[in-house]
Amino acid sequence: MPRSKTVVPSRARRKKILKTAKGFRGGRSKLIRTARTATIKAGQYAYRDRKKKKGDFRRLWIVRINAAARIHGTTYSRLVNGLKQAGIDIDRKSLAHLAMHDDAAFAQVVAAAIPAEG
Repeated sequence: MPRSKTVVPSRARRKKILKTAKGFRGGRSKLIRTARTATIKAGQYAYRDRKKKKGDFRRLWIVRINAAARIHGTTYSRLVNGLKQAGIDIDRKSLAHLAMHDDAAFAQVVAAAIPAEG
């Protein structure tokens, strides 16, 4: 019986790694060993940053809400406190969208929240 060689599967594994490392600089996209470590590390960064992305967006929304709130004569913390006391349940993403794209609606939200602040 002829000897079985593993050329096809091993080449497929190497091609898969190099395809994943496409776009990396230097040997990280050309050499198998460095490409393997680079793709593993890239996957770790991607996993970590998928979690981090949520906090980054929350931070961005808060900055946008604060900027718009200051234009309307209040601060972010006073606005959020006023919304909570007024019983207005709106998330930061929607509030930031209003602040960026619909100033009149955001002004109404601020007007509803500020008297409730006391």
